[in-house]
Amino acid sequence: MKTDIEIAQEAVMLPIKEVAAKAGIAEDDLEFYGKYKAKISDSYYEKIKNNPDGKLVLVTAINPTPAGEGKTTTTVGLGQALGKLNKNAVIALREPSLGPCFGIKGGAAGGGYAQVVPMEDLNLHFTGDFHAITSANNLLAALIDNHIHQGNGLQIDTRQVVWKRCEDMNDRALRNIVVGLGSKMDGFVREDHFVITVASEIMAILCLADDIDDLKDRLGKIIVAYNIKGEPVTAKELNAVGAMAALLKDAIKPNIIQTLEHTPALVHGGPFANIAHGCNSVRATKTALKMADIVVTEAGFGADLGAEKFLDIKCRMAGLKPDAIVLVATVRALKYNGGVQKADLNKENMDALKKGIVNLEKHIENLQLYGVPVVVTLNSFITDTDNEIEFVRNFCEERNCEFALSEVWEKGGEGGIALAQKVLDTLENKESHFTPIYPDEMSLKDKINAISTKIYGADGVTYSPAAEKALQKITDMGFGNMPVCMAKTQYSLSDDQTKLGRPEGFDINVREVYVSAGAGFVVAVTGAIMTMPGLPKVPAANNIDVDEKGMITGLF
Repeated sequence: MKTDIEIAQEAVMLPIKEVAAKAGIAEDDLEFYGKYKAKISDSYYEKIKNNPDGKLVLVTAINPTPAGEGKTTTTVGLGQALGKLNKNAVIALREPSLGPCFGIKGGAAGGGYAQVVPMEDLNLHFTGDFHAITSANNLLAALIDNHIHQGNGLQIDTRQVVWKRCEDMNDRALRNIVVGLGSKMDGFVREDHFVITVASEIMAILCLADDIDDLKDRLGKIIVAYNIKGEPVTAKELNAVGAMAALLKDAIKPNIIQTLEHTPALVHGGPFANIAHGCNSVRATKTALKMADIVVTEAGFGADLGAEKFLDIKCRMAGLKPDAIVLVATVRALKYNGGVQKADLNKENMDALKKGIVNLEKHIENLQLYGVPVVVTLNSFITDTDNEIEFVRNFCEERNCEFALSEVWEKGGEGGIALAQKVLDTLENKESHFTPIYPDEMSLKDKINAISTKIYGADGVTYSPAAEKALQKITDMGFGNMPVCMAKTQYSLSDDQTKLGRPEGFDINVREVYVSAGAGFVVAVTGAIMTMPGLPKVPAANNIDVDEKGMITGLF
């Protein structure tokens, strides 16, 4: 079998203006970045904003494992399959981060014959959105330190600067740094920090903003520090909003590319789901809903992270209501949750499958709490046996879930027909009664407890003294009605990545809490999760190269 990048590089792409034309977008409404990628102008949304919304389908997955799940691959393949059934469908994805591309996870363009292209462009610089976000973030950081150096009129307490610099790369050495060393002209010495760009508040703001005015309003609310009286200092008080918005004026526009089968794909924004809210932009999703009869979107990592945040944060803020949820699993991943080592996953092991399927069971239960119909799909591997597939099928159907086998990695849209038909049947015959799992007026502690006990299956929540103090201060500042964005390992339902399957008898430990006032949520950091990842012992970057003709190899 060819590698993903080989398949992508052999693909015959249509000029993006032709793909867009099929979706009803005129050439004048596109801003081109070469032949195969473009941004959708603001004028286009104005033309279609009164169209009825299409149906919204969320694709999520069980907890990720080294065995692979294929959530993005399934999203792309489902979109292609709907096209084969002559449905007016569009997919809406996140942009990949350079951190995982050069680290351990690889790219995020799908896989096999269910990919979006141009794959190399998407996984690298694309249309420059992440560079713009990084620049806006670091401009604000520079303005803070300059303000302090130039007299500190806002009386910022240098021990309480909470705004962090960022870059879109895994670099553990930047987690905790000291700035201002040198002479008097080099600023004040203070501790500082970096986060990866996809975990930054600017990324979240861009993905949640409705338009440029909303973007500027959110940017102005960012709390960058506290003054010597303990009062918040905002980006607006630093006069930073206009310049930051200028850097983001193009980045806020959704990008359009295509799948291998020329299905339109809106790819925009890229917050991580383990340390941010993990969904593509509201603007891209809303534009897609006005363009198409069916929109297939995805949320990052397992349903305990990406789907929970999609449903409790994005849908709440944007007024979205999903009509169906597709939950992706693999036989291999379920056996891994049942204790089988990666090297032995190719062998039939019904005992391990029965033991590990409890992870899928918990995700089914969680999603059903939201009142949205669930379709489970098994991303097929050649080593799956009939016994294993039938066991999973019966397991799902006994829990009131539709089930379909997906072969999109191997066969593209044709391999997703069975799944597409199940989704269409669900959209036609089952009603969605979507409701978030907690109300706005619930206290922050109760929201954290609701997520931890209902979604993760924890017995309760413990807090560090610093987290307790921060929760009280955030509430006193008037942010208690905000939703909560949990930062947690993606590998387990618990905050301990070694606890696979369906852990029991554990508490969630919240070690840090802070408010992202511009994004509009409160972040609770749990366990040992880091907002700046590190590279593995053998990074994926070691195998990436480019030849004299500009052909990239080893990207995925």
